[in-house]
Amino acid sequence: MRIAVTGSIATDHLMTFPGRFGDQLIADQLHRISLSFLVDDLQIRRGGCAANIAFGMGCLGLRPVLVGAVGADFADYRSWLERHGVDCDSVHVSELHHTARFLCTTDDDHNQIASFYTGAMAEARLIELGPISQRLGGLELVLISPNDPEAMLRHTAEARQRAIPFAADPSQQLARMPGEDIRELVDGAAYLFGNDYEKGMIEQKTGWTDEEILGRVGVRVTTLGPKGVVIDRKDEPPLHVPPAPELGKADPTGVGDAFRSGFLAALAWGLSLERCGQVGNLTATHVLERVGGQEYELGQKVFLERFADAYGTDAAAEVAGFVNCHHA
Repeated sequence: MRIAVTGSIATDHLMTFPGRFGDQLIADQLHRISLSFLVDDLQIRRGGCAANIAFGMGCLGLRPVLVGAVGADFADYRSWLERHGVDCDSVHVSELHHTARFLCTTDDDHNQIASFYTGAMAEARLIELGPISQRLGGLELVLISPNDPEAMLRHTAEARQRAIPFAADPSQQLARMPGEDIRELVDGAAYLFGNDYEKGMIEQKTGWTDEEILGRVGVRVTTLGPKGVVIDRKDEPPLHVPPAPELGKADPTGVGDAFRSGFLAALAWGLSLERCGQVGNLTATHVLERVGGQEYELGQKVFLERFADAYGTDAAAEVAGFVNCHHA
């Protein structure tokens, strides 16, 4: 199944300040802040929604097509993704800007001061899906994950025009996009992804009820954090898939992206929606147990053992014929 994953590609720079930001602020001087924090730790992590999702799909044995915009500094990141099964031939390289960066400093109270540099991501709006589809001999699904808002709208419109099924995943961009744009992203989607908070935000901003949205999309997938996921279709009872137990909790960054990786992989294998939710949940659990969205490894034997423990031996046997976990 040829799946294109469009969205952000970024690098996360995560720093730790051994103190409290509040202690450095002078109450009557807040109008002229000039601060410099000497940090103890710097972690550089590969990130971006589309890159995280494509990475997870590649680790499960698929060859997803990554579609996004980066800078000339993408070479090492490209090599990493390609070694993990991701097709990067349709990534646009900017001649002017660096790859998007998220810079965040966290203090001892877990307060954060952060900046997001859009950089090359703004050029994602220039990418056409037509040549990508032609190169691959057709696309069977396009995932539209958080990205430059203009790019998200353009990819959605082109997918409709070319009759390519698309999955809507607006998540982080919901806060800044007006209701009219969100309606454009959602209407006609084969799949609509979001968490329970984003579900409410979509309904509020579009003015559509849950029932109306189900009439406009094929499948609505709503993640519930520690409660798993619920999958809805029009005129069908909700399908609740419980979570896969985690071995520990390290960091939630990228968990939603990993869920999408597993869900889309199982979808490509032709499995049921219940199995899609289960594979998504277990993949997400692997990210929760690590710091960073691409720091986990999927070992086939361990993955299937954990799958059987979470969902039963019959479910694991059904998935076993498709799972082809590998890591480089």
